[in-house]
Formats: sequence, C-alpha cells, structure tokens
Amino acid sequence: MSESLTAGSLTAQLEGWRRGQTEARERLFELAYAQLRKIASDRLAAAPGTGCLSPTELVHEAVLRVLGNEPDWKDRAHFCASMSLYMRAVLIDHARARSADKRGGGVLHVTLSKAETGEESAMADLLAIDHGLRELERLDPRAASVLHLSYFAGLDRQQIAGVLEVSVQVVDRELRFAKTWLGAHLGTRL
Repeated sequence: MSESLTAGSLTAQLEGWRRGQTEARERLFELAYAQLRKIASDRLAAAPGTGCLSPTELVHEAVLRVLGNEPDWKDRAHFCASMSLYMRAVLIDHARARSADKRGGGVLHVTLSKAETGEESAMADLLAIDHGLRELERLDPRAASVLHLSYFAGLDRQQIAGVLEVSVQVVDRELRFAKTWLGAHLGTRL
C-alpha cells in the first residue's frame, strides 16, 4: 500500500477510529508510521543519552500508550502533536528509570563537580527540561503547549495555531515567552 500521508486520508481514519472502527485505527497507524518514525528519530536526536531506544521502539511504546485511550484528535497536526507528547513521556520515563538504575535504584548521589559528561549528563538535561516544561505548564499552559508543539512535535506556526485554535500572532508571543522563561529556568539561553 503506497497511499501517501495526506491530511484528508489521516483525518478520515481519525474520524473512523472515533466512531469505533478498529480497522480505521490500524489504517491510521499504517498511514502515519513513517512520519511517526521521523518524529521519534528527531526526538531521540534531541535527547542524547537515550541510546538504548531506537525510533521504532519509541514509536511502538508511544502507540501502546495511545491504544488505551479514546482519541480526541481533530486532524493530522493534532494527531502528530499528541503522539509527540506520548513519545516525550516515554523518553522521560526511560531517562528516569535509567537514572535510578545508574544511581543505585533511587538513592540520591550529589556531586559538587560540574565535570559530569556523557549519558548521565544528557539524561539529567532531559529530566531538567521536562521539569521546566512541567513548571511552565502550571504557570502558563498555553505557552508550554506552544513550546512543545514547536520543538518536540515539529509543527510550524500555522499548524500550532490550528491545533490550539489561536492566531499566529498569539503563537509567536507565547513562543517568545516560553523560550525566555525556560531559558531562565534552566540558566541557559535557548
């Protein structure tokens, strides 16, 4: 089957899934699989220290989390954004588990040196970014959503505006704020 992933074909499958058609759900993931692997590959490239996961494994873990939920996606952009959130959750859970294993199963080890490098440092960075995004979600949920949709889901300004049902100007303003806030929270410049 070489049907290309079009917004209409994916939206039709989303609507079928909402109506309870199991085959629509299967067709949806078949149509979107290549795009989901691309999102997963991008997420893994942006989150060093997750080397034990392949893009395929990340997609499969995210899909398993979706299957127990009722879909509420409006269109292709909303679907991809939601799947990106599930992938982010898988990565965070994976980083937490690996960090706990490496650090004695939950025993906290503190270092006074900033010489940490490699996988442990990358996992700590991923967890710090996740913590910052969760803080921002509590303070300004829309700004956090805009940042996630832009950087983690890879949506453009118009797609974000469509998913959130706001204007592109609102997206631009929220993105500037979110980047500044998260950069200050992490002590870096994004």
